[in-house]
Amino acid sequence: MTFTIDDDRPRPRPAHEIGQDLSLLSVGELDERIAVLRQEIVRLEADRSRKEASRDAAASFFKT
Repeated sequence: MTFTIDDDRPRPRPAHEIGQDLSLLSVGELDERIAVLRQEIVRLEADRSRKEASRDAAASFFKT
């Protein structure tokens, strides 16, 4: 027996959607979105660095 739970709660809108029409946004709204995207880039780069370090450590371990 399988149960499926339908979640009808509204989902929060993302701060920015790639490719979204920007023509109706104010300068302030654009600045806010730029800040959000910059924070996301920092987060992505940090995770990438952690994964590279892990990969390099594993490669070094198995190389010997």
